[in-house]
Amino acid sequence: MPYRAARYRRNPHKVPHSESAHTFQVDLRGLVDLLSHHLYSSPRVYLRELLQNAVDAITARRAADPGAPAAITVRTGDTLTITDSGIGLTEADVHRFLATIGRSSKRTPDGALDGAGLDAARGDFIGQFGIGLLACFVVADEITVVSRHATDPAAPAVEWRGHCDGRYTIRTLPAGAVPEPGTTVRLTPRADNAEWTAPGRVLELARHYGRLLPHEVTVVDPYGEHTRIDETPPWEQAHRSPLARREALAAYCRTVFDFTPLDTIELDLPAAGLRGVAYVLPTALSPAQRAGHRVHLKGMLLSDQATELLPDWAFFVRCVIDTTSLRPTASREALYEDGTLSAVRDALGTRIRDWLTGLAASDPALLHRFIDTHHLAVKALARHDDELLRIVLPWLPFETTDGNVTLEEFARTHATVLVTRSVEEFRQVAPIASAAGLGVVNGGYTYDRDLVHRLPEIRPGTAVTDLDPATVTAHLDAVDPSAEIRAAAFLAVAREAVAAHDCDVVLRDFQPVSAPVLLLDNREARHERTRSTLAADSDDGLWADILGSLRSETPRARLVLNHLNPLVRQAVTITERGLAVAAAESLLGQALLLSRRPLKANESALLNRAFISLLTHAMHPGGTTAAPDPEPRKEQ
Repeated sequence: MPYRAARYRRNPHKVPHSESAHTFQVDLRGLVDLLSHHLYSSPRVYLRELLQNAVDAITARRAADPGAPAAITVRTGDTLTITDSGIGLTEADVHRFLATIGRSSKRTPDGALDGAGLDAARGDFIGQFGIGLLACFVVADEITVVSRHATDPAAPAVEWRGHCDGRYTIRTLPAGAVPEPGTTVRLTPRADNAEWTAPGRVLELARHYGRLLPHEVTVVDPYGEHTRIDETPPWEQAHRSPLARREALAAYCRTVFDFTPLDTIELDLPAAGLRGVAYVLPTALSPAQRAGHRVHLKGMLLSDQATELLPDWAFFVRCVIDTTSLRPTASREALYEDGTLSAVRDALGTRIRDWLTGLAASDPALLHRFIDTHHLAVKALARHDDELLRIVLPWLPFETTDGNVTLEEFARTHATVLVTRSVEEFRQVAPIASAAGLGVVNGGYTYDRDLVHRLPEIRPGTAVTDLDPATVTAHLDAVDPSAEIRAAAFLAVAREAVAAHDCDVVLRDFQPVSAPVLLLDNREARHERTRSTLAADSDDGLWADILGSLRSETPRARLVLNHLNPLVRQAVTITERGLAVAAAESLLGQALLLSRRPLKANESALLNRAFISLLTHAMHPGGTTAAPDPEPRKEQ
């Protein structure tokens, strides 16, 4: 049977005879299915909605009578009942609020505060959307509400019985049938969702959602055993000492999040009605993996996976808070993004930053432990915060030619700090630069290059510049002229062999002797090679012309052969052309592998071709057998 909703009027004035006003029809079964599969994440939210309505009813009654009782009792068994000592409902309230989907008892349709006793300020209520009771149809086929109004002694108690197909009945009860004001909601569980109303599960859900509620909540099992859900969070408690307070906050973290925090940061924003704790994670977390925070709204758990509470850079903490000012979404499982949430997010970010900057003066040992664990987070924050940059930059570790050291240590021994643009560039030059006394920092990791370039702001007199391949080449010793003459024939063949890879070949003396080759490359040269490859492989004439027009005069990469290395000394004496080509390509392949970057298809083919050619010359010394094609040919 369709369920009747509020009337929709096209025009309050006189309309043409061709138009007529109609009433929306709602299929309640379809609406319940929509709620259970799309609005709410799980059927378990039904108990949160019942607790929320009970708390709001008590809040409304206490607004008129501050001394009114505040108790909520949940009884489990064949049926589930929840009783509150709240404001209650009159028969008119039942018709207006329980029989109309989407109308909240917290406001009348025109936005004014309701005059039927539920007249506390809207901000005092948890629920705002008027669909809470409907969520109970996710687990029940029938809902019964028995209520007696607290401020209207003449109003009789009333019973509302609703069914999941949209039918409902209302009847008034005789005097004395309900001895005390308040409301009792009774659910008849559905067989397919009976697990959610089982006694053990109900107790678990009551603790999950209602542990911080300001009112007494009692769960009674089928055997009459009472369990009180009542917990005061540690930030609201008095402690005998600051150390005892820290221990209590850490113990709460172990209970809620199951880890021992590196440190605790108390959060207190009176203007936002927010209190709680931020716990510093003891292990590193990827910046892309945002931590979920536990958010209570006026004591009721809103979400334990709220990712929008803190700035993105604060991924190294998890929070548990209770607030009165933030707004929930319609499902009450996330925070509504508005100006208040944005201001709270900024204020909490400032609090966490202040904690971090204070560590340098108050607890350097803890700062070291924190940076060792969360250096990436600190680097992200320091890029945009000059005060934090000044405090923590000297403490941050970087990969350098002197090992993993802080910039302060590194700058003491290197007046000029060279920084690479990529990890590959650093790996190419690090061994040779270290032997030549050059100070190079790996700037290829996230945030590192930007931070290194800001070092002169913190340490005046230090020079920072991007590494250029020519800088490294200038520190390599030229070989003896007679040795270069003897190697001229091999070098000519080698230059011809590697020219297809936009690479030149030079002979130098450098340390360490164990390094046979060095590939000096930069980003511009790599881009030029990529452009050339795309232009050569393109079947589209127009696209090939466009790529050709973009050709730049960027210097080619340099394959530097170490004349001090025994392998190179042997290679430069090769006179047979085929073997010389194979040796040159092998040396280029080794240089590419030493850079530890992914190989392109043509570079992999180069390695295969060089290896097969060397095998061929080894198997047929002095012969003219041609090296086989490394690429298998398709059969015709």
